[in-house]
Amino acid sequence: MTQLLFKKVDNTGLILWRLAFGLLITIEAFGAMATGWVRRVFIEPDFTFNFIGFEFLQPLPGNGMYFYFTLMGIFGILVTIGYKYRYAMAGYALMWSSVYLMQKTSYNNHYYLMMLLCWIMVFLPAHTWFSVDARNNAKLKSPAVGRWVYLLVILQIWIVYTYATVAKLYPAWLDASVAELFMKGKKDYWLIGDFLQLKWVHYSIAYVGIFFDLLIVPAMLWKRTRLAAFCISLFFHLFNSVVFQIGIFPYMSIAFAFFFFSSETLQKRFLPKKPLYSGNEIEIPKYKSALLTVFSIYFVIQIALPLRHWFIKDDVLWTEEGHRLSWRMMLRSRFGQLMIWTVDKETGQRNNYPYRNMVSKKQYRSVKTKPDLMWQLAQRIKKIEAEKGNDVEVYVTSKVKINDGFYYPFIDPEVDLTSVPWQHFSHHEWILPSPENYYESPLKKKKAAEEE
Repeated sequence: MTQLLFKKVDNTGLILWRLAFGLLITIEAFGAMATGWVRRVFIEPDFTFNFIGFEFLQPLPGNGMYFYFTLMGIFGILVTIGYKYRYAMAGYALMWSSVYLMQKTSYNNHYYLMMLLCWIMVFLPAHTWFSVDARNNAKLKSPAVGRWVYLLVILQIWIVYTYATVAKLYPAWLDASVAELFMKGKKDYWLIGDFLQLKWVHYSIAYVGIFFDLLIVPAMLWKRTRLAAFCISLFFHLFNSVVFQIGIFPYMSIAFAFFFFSSETLQKRFLPKKPLYSGNEIEIPKYKSALLTVFSIYFVIQIALPLRHWFIKDDVLWTEEGHRLSWRMMLRSRFGQLMIWTVDKETGQRNNYPYRNMVSKKQYRSVKTKPDLMWQLAQRIKKIEAEKGNDVEVYVTSKVKINDGFYYPFIDPEVDLTSVPWQHFSHHEWILPSPENYYESPLKKKKAAEEE
């Protein structure tokens, strides 16, 4: 184990990854402002739906979030050039984590992965070559790194892809109806819109997605399949970038290849002036025990957290309980209908509450389908009414449609959501039981009934 983890290896791949990752997180920060994402998510709404328990994280007032993301972009530049690397990386990691936790309407597994990678990078010696820090400090400069660095990142990537594979193993994905539904929204795309409506394309998307996620890491680890796997990865992620327009994630995934290709290949093509380390020293760091303890705990959490929904009552696809932080990526579409009612405890008067005026368009689309957002909105309504001198109960009438199925009642309309606590790791009984085959389309159900 000591030799496996602490044998020194050439660090060309790590250095190239730092350059790519630094550039991508810089683009993420400045791009979020340029595309209007910061405005839509943090400036236009009157409030944000925080991760429950992180309500103390609030957007800066006015245009403050523009300055916030500008500072993040500067940190990204410093990471890229390797100047005050650890401080810059820690600064970006902290700020991005706050961004991630202070809002859920733009929840994205890719944002979660970026947060994890940012914190991992804080601990990695990715600035010991081709960096301002290494130029300014000769003692820091080194062409090698402990093998644990590469294994750490590869294991994180492997966990992501493995859970992404498992999550796809449900009927609506396997019969390609989810892929077909996704592609309907792309029919107006220039040049490829009609192509994306073909049935064989839908099945290709469904099954290539499964096998790619399952096999890409093993295929990249094996020298004989590495080049072919990289070419497939390049096509796969560029296709996702064009069709789904998911920001920097496809390019970050392509850059993961730096951890798999041999240093000889990478040094020859990208850093020809860098000496190639070929020693076999085993250097055990003084912080070995702390390192093993911290990352052992970290990976136990990473492996366990996506499994939690199996221990929560009902189907996560319906309840959403255990969906986040579980690498359940692009699995379904979800639509909702929502009405909110308040009942004055003193007079008994029941009113339809105009919550639509409280939320932005983006928040409106999310709150209609997510139980935790409904619960949070109920708490906010109760607080607003209390400030007016009114003591109210808050009820919701909700219907949800998964994929191309029917709309079904989702929340128990007899439960005052302000009277029940939020539980992170257990089922909420006010979420109604999932109907049978709720994600199947009406046409498919009709056809099945006719065959019976």
